[in-house]
Amino acid sequence: MWMSWLQTSKIAMWVLTMIRVWVGYKWLTADWTKLTGGFDASGFMKGAIAKSAGEHPPVQGWWAAFLEHAALPGVKFFNIIVPLGEFLVGLGLILGTFTTFAALMGLVMNFAYLFSGSISTNGQLLLLEFLLILSAANAGRIGLDRWLMPFLKRKFARKMNVSYHEPLMNNQTA
Repeated sequence: MWMSWLQTSKIAMWVLTMIRVWVGYKWLTADWTKLTGGFDASGFMKGAIAKSAGEHPPVQGWWAAFLEHAALPGVKFFNIIVPLGEFLVGLGLILGTFTTFAALMGLVMNFAYLFSGSISTNGQLLLLEFLLILSAANAGRIGLDRWLMPFLKRKFARKMNVSYHEPLMNNQTA
């Protein structure tokens, strides 16, 4: 019942739009200094690795090992992908474009920051992004998804020679 309301209610649509725009704004403002002032993730990664020592470390050993042996050697890639990802998540959420995917990618980044021992607003954003994902298309109805998603469905349904309005029969394949 609650999920149905979240995914179909006009009241939920407006509430989700406010949440979506606020979360997008948080991503853009957190990203702005990374885009304009340069960004080097190596300090953050080294700090997270250092937090993995001690009796009750905030960073788990498996995550520190990933950072040390995979992420840190590839820090140049992360120096590009983190600011770009944060910017695209923020822009997607504010404009309501690929809303569910943008919220999912924000959720993934928030988990990475939490795993690295950075609490800040990551937990709060994570919960709100999860709510946006659960709401499915309703979070993007007041946004560009209102026109973009039906267009993409029609375009790909034509390419696959299937009408998205007709249900598939038991033995039919797309």
